[in-house]
Amino acid sequence: MQQTIQLTSAIDQFNFNALYRAPEGDVQGSVIILQEIYGLDPYIQRDVDRWANLGYHALAPSMFDRVERGYVGEHDAAGTQLGVQHLNSVGNDNPIADIQACIDWLADRGPVYIVGYCYGGTQAWRAAALTQGLTAAVCYYGGGIRSAIHCQPACPVICHFGEQDPYVDAATNQQLLAQHHPDVAVFIYPESGHGFNNEGPTSAPADVALARQRTVEFFQQFA
Repeated sequence: MQQTIQLTSAIDQFNFNALYRAPEGDVQGSVIILQEIYGLDPYIQRDVDRWANLGYHALAPSMFDRVERGYVGEHDAAGTQLGVQHLNSVGNDNPIADIQACIDWLADRGPVYIVGYCYGGTQAWRAAALTQGLTAAVCYYGGGIRSAIHCQPACPVICHFGEQDPYVDAATNQQLLAQHHPDVAVFIYPESGHGFNNEGPTSAPADVALARQRTVEFFQQFA
């Protein structure tokens, strides 16, 4: 069963909420799940359950609590506009500090992995370089990776992109990552667009399943 816990960021002692669910069965470690710009919406809640069912301590921080505690936005034009405003308001340093607090809270529960989607994909990329204690990171369609290409990951990273994504150009990101980080594997899914892990109209079931399989197998390499 999911529960809401409170963690404290070291950067300013701010208390923020996170969804947590304990693992089912044999424990594989921990996964930090980073939201899109819509907060801890039903898609992230389902992802928390999915990771817990796979045997991981699943923890999803509420990344916009400094701006609007408990924010959950609709996946429409108004929700997107407000989510982008919250993204800009929260800045670059606060998300990394909050992720570090999550890592620290999970540190005695085995290896700590991170997976992020859209906004969370960018933050997972940045966290791989700017936090301490991550074992591996997976970035789904992180639109800000291009502007953070200078970050040097301190743990293994892979990236997933949808070829039909109208917001994040998969080929450009693949080229940039190959140029600056040739050790980072990039997977492009030809039938899927943005947000395809949500299993909505912009995703193909085979792509969703393959990306999830690759993510789990990637984490298992470092167990």
